[in-house]
Amino acid sequence: MVRKILHLDLDAFYCAVEMLYDESLTDAVFVVGGAGARGVVASASYRAREYGIRSAMPMSTALRLYPDLVIVGRSDGRYSEKSREVMRVLHDLTPYVEKISIDEAFLDVTLLPDDGAAIAARLQKRINDTFKLPCSLGVATNKLVAKIANNIGKAKAGTGEPPNWIEVVPPGEEAAFLAPLPIRELWGVGPKTAEKLAALGVKTIGDITRWPEAVLDQQFGKHGRDLYRHARGIDERPVNTERETKSISKEITFDTDRTDGVEMRRVLRRLSDGVGRQVRKSKLKGRTVSIKLRWQDFTTLTRQITLDHPTDSDNEIYHAAERLFMQNWPPGKPVRLIGVGISGFDEGQRQLGLWDDVRTIEEDQRLQDTLDDLRDRFGDGTIKRGSDLRREP
Repeated sequence: MVRKILHLDLDAFYCAVEMLYDESLTDAVFVVGGAGARGVVASASYRAREYGIRSAMPMSTALRLYPDLVIVGRSDGRYSEKSREVMRVLHDLTPYVEKISIDEAFLDVTLLPDDGAAIAARLQKRINDTFKLPCSLGVATNKLVAKIANNIGKAKAGTGEPPNWIEVVPPGEEAAFLAPLPIRELWGVGPKTAEKLAALGVKTIGDITRWPEAVLDQQFGKHGRDLYRHARGIDERPVNTERETKSISKEITFDTDRTDGVEMRRVLRRLSDGVGRQVRKSKLKGRTVSIKLRWQDFTTLTRQITLDHPTDSDNEIYHAAERLFMQNWPPGKPVRLIGVGISGFDEGQRQLGLWDDVRTIEEDQRLQDTLDDLRDRFGDGTIKRGSDLRREP
């Protein structure tokens, strides 16, 4: 049976969500991201893209390109809520859904009776009509070609507006579709690989197919064998419905370097709360807590500690992170970025130690559940810790 694979991408998702809540943004040149000196563009509206503004661009660069740029702060709760609603629609269509990120997913619709193009059109219309969100889809017989098709289709659309595009690669035309495309469009071809391929006279994906597999294997090892297959549009990977979570982390880059230990511990507290909440949402518990510190000269340090039991507790994550911070931060040394993460996941229950207070653990759990419920219902800013409202002496 010939597979029918869709790749769905919600167009400029953060910006599209913000426009749902603020109609004045509809015709504005705006971005979502941090407004400080070290702010970064998280998402650029399509009008902003006309001026060369792109995601991951420093905000200072974006403002030079368009001085009147409107900057909207991130509303992560809104994005997560809309993403969950869209993903539920995908699961209504097929059980074979692989979520790649908050705004991107693969779907295997092979068992549905209609052709891939018709299924994609219906899905796009439902998302447009139900959520007022634009989305683009690539349709092909495998994940590799569906993803590339989506990228190429969106590039065909006019500027200034979300593409809301559907690009279809019919069965048997995978290699012909890929052949004229630049080699950087192929998964796994980064700058170094592209440089080595260029030295062999390879400029397009079709050029790769002129080289025997043995030569590519000799030049690039296992990656060469992947290049040989992928250039021909061959990709047998299934749509993976269970993506294992390896780690959960949150970090912040300061507008100006920070040297105040009390302030940075407050930031660690907020980051730990966010990590703990995400771990609980994922129904996981982790054993290994880590911190990330970036100094003034961009040198980055990471340290981790393994607990004697798995946890999803904000307090336990914070105390481990604070311990690592105090062990590795020379007092007064400027910090540019700080982050907290957890890994080593275990879905098992915590084993109580000899000296554990069962009542205290249960009370902490009830409090944590209440806080999670309030934040889910009313937003992340509903509950603040006292340490966020005042400076410690």
